[in-house]
Amino acid sequence: MALDPARKQGNATSTAGVIARPPLLFLATLLLGLGSDRLLPRPFAVPGTNLVYWMSAGVMILVGVALFAAGIRNFFRAGTPVPTNQPTRMVVTTGIYGWTRNPIYLGMFLVYGGIGIAARSPWTLILMLPLAITIRYGVVAREERYLETKFGATYRTYTASVRRWL
Repeated sequence: MALDPARKQGNATSTAGVIARPPLLFLATLLLGLGSDRLLPRPFAVPGTNLVYWMSAGVMILVGVALFAAGIRNFFRAGTPVPTNQPTRMVVTTGIYGWTRNPIYLGMFLVYGGIGIAARSPWTLILMLPLAITIRYGVVAREERYLETKFGATYRTYTASVRRWL
């Protein structure tokens, strides 16, 4: 009897075991950054007019939402859940996932950065580095281990042909 790739891992109900739900990590970091701006004000050292901030922030937010939505749409079309606390049913390799392995997180980073620029919030932008490290090692690395264990050669072939971020 051949095994279904989604059942290769002994426990079909297991998950990636990420440190926290990614949207909550982004939201908590954003709130911490905006709150820090009130408590420990720093100058926003990027020169420019309000129009420049709003235009650059707007573009980042729109592109981020588009990437995020494309990633979600591909997951729904494939019939696999988006939340990291549910077991993955299949490796999605089509659509935006043929270009980047993490369009949802990439979109979240663009929206986060766009909000930081629009709010002229240096702390939000400063906290983007620890957020990126947390997402990379506390979420993405765990998801990658989980997917490789669960889908084996299928996932390894995918990672060899599509970049993690860009």
